[in-house]
Amino acid sequence: MSILYYIPVVRIIFDAMIADFFDNLLLHAAPALLWSGRVMLLILALIILIRCCRSLFGQKEESEVWGFVSLSNGARYDLLHWENVIGRAKSCDIRVNFPSVSRSHAAICRDDGGTWRVYPINTAAGVLINGERTHEPAVLHTGDSICVGGVELYFFPTDAAQEAKLAQRRTKPGRTVSPTATLVFLTLFQALTLLQFLPLLHSEGFLVIPISFAVLCGLMWGLYLLYRLLHRTAFEAETLAFFLITLNLAVTAAYVPESLFTQLAAVILGMAIFLTLSFLLRNLRLAVKLRWPAAAAAAALLAFNVVFGQRIFGAKNWIAIGPVSFQPSEFVKLAFILAGAATLDRLFAKRNLIFTLVFSAYCVGCLALMSDFGTALIFFVAFLCIAFLRTGDLPSIVMMVAAAGFGGGIVLHFRPYIADRFAVWRHAWEYTQTMGYQQSRTMSAIASAGLFGAGPEEGWLKYVGAANTDLVFGVVSEEFGLLLALCAILALIILAVFTLESATTARSSFYTIVSCASAAMLVFQATLNVMGAVDLLPLTGVTFPFVSVGGSSMTACWGLLAFLKAADTRQNASFILRLPKKVPASSAAPHAAAAQPQKEPPQPAGFFADKPDIPVDEIFGKEGDGQ
Repeated sequence: MSILYYIPVVRIIFDAMIADFFDNLLLHAAPALLWSGRVMLLILALIILIRCCRSLFGQKEESEVWGFVSLSNGARYDLLHWENVIGRAKSCDIRVNFPSVSRSHAAICRDDGGTWRVYPINTAAGVLINGERTHEPAVLHTGDSICVGGVELYFFPTDAAQEAKLAQRRTKPGRTVSPTATLVFLTLFQALTLLQFLPLLHSEGFLVIPISFAVLCGLMWGLYLLYRLLHRTAFEAETLAFFLITLNLAVTAAYVPESLFTQLAAVILGMAIFLTLSFLLRNLRLAVKLRWPAAAAAAALLAFNVVFGQRIFGAKNWIAIGPVSFQPSEFVKLAFILAGAATLDRLFAKRNLIFTLVFSAYCVGCLALMSDFGTALIFFVAFLCIAFLRTGDLPSIVMMVAAAGFGGGIVLHFRPYIADRFAVWRHAWEYTQTMGYQQSRTMSAIASAGLFGAGPEEGWLKYVGAANTDLVFGVVSEEFGLLLALCAILALIILAVFTLESATTARSSFYTIVSCASAAMLVFQATLNVMGAVDLLPLTGVTFPFVSVGGSSMTACWGLLAFLKAADTRQNASFILRLPKKVPASSAAPHAAAAQPQKEPPQPAGFFADKPDIPVDEIFGKEGDGQ
């Protein structure tokens, strides 16, 4: 028999040996390669967070100046907000430390159309406008005299040309840290996350995983291109949101891959809500008017949920319409914050404070009837934030907390299973087969996976009940490492800290309240989720924002993100603030005096009578506040 007969056989055997060699090599090398990939994931996550921090906090604070009021001695107070309180208190925007002036005497407010009004807060004394006493809101004009408690101030707003000139001087975000480069790093992060699922390559339905990650990447870059087309240059908050959503898709792919498209649909709906709210909030008057229909819709939705809701995992907080089920309480969060905020001219109206208190009590009461006490606690914390920002009355806030604690004691008496959770708190290892089952398994999974995780294929915590929602911090820690899970927490903290910083320069108190209340809600919700999962707090069954699997939570988080950006006054930062109108150079007044009436402000008698005046046309040309 010819030797040629054996050559094909030899070739087949040789090819089989080579294939077997590479299969064995990949089998033994794959764990090391995947572990290296998770290390790279952590490095990329840190790069993304650091770049976002540098962009958010790296530039100096540049307040918007909408005009100023001056005393007859030349002292100047810049109007840095659309609502400015005049009074003797240290917290006032225009502090006039004189015995005859009330602690909060009056407020100078601007609407988004550019009209300024003065609102007497001390209605008994009122204010004098050009020598005429008024106890009602009055429109202000350039050069008007405002007398509070015998102290006279002169009002000078900026005009369109001055506003455009000031806007040109301000720094636009994205110059020191390129958002495009940050998104490139996030795209690499998403690609490496996808590579962690390669061991599942031969599993049925694997293609849905890479398709879902590709769609998420496309949504991210699409939103960024929309920002650039509309001349917006700040994309840090959205980058952090997409970073967290990447972890959400990873958890969904490991837990239930067939739900990936559903989760992406929630992301798309959330982005639509985000953009819609961003454009609605541009019109402050419209946003304030929306409080009433939003509150009415929220009240009706909660009532419907109480009567017709479905009970899942102990809480009657779900509504099913055909194949679609959702949690109304997640959408009520947006209405709750919108209804609680108000512009400064409404803060001191008792009927508005009473409405906020009644509406908050109604929402928390409905959630208690649904046995959704975790969400009720989140609403209560947001209410405390809104109440403090609206009143500044700390003793009243303490009394509300005490009353809530008393109510909580009554709940524990009539809801024994809630008391059981408190009994398990800090004793999960003593109840590993009963009430402490979830916490003990979560802590075991975190400890066994180490700092860099065991990978999606090796994770077992996902098979524990509600792991992808209530215990998602443990799932991320087990599959991708504790350090990456801590990065997810850090992303929310960065958003909250920036919100608190930007709230001090927000145009309106409305924007301050909605942004701070949203930040409080997100951070407190994440705190309950993470600390409940590891037995540092009682397990409450709330979601981790943007990371926990669930359509209702995802859409609500995008809405809260729009509220967070409401306080960001950096130039060209977000959709919520309109871009300054371009004014032709020929029409721009060189000084503020060009737009002001040619009249000499009267010299007040008494306290400031011997103080020299500063010419108005010299003030707007100076840098800084000139005080």
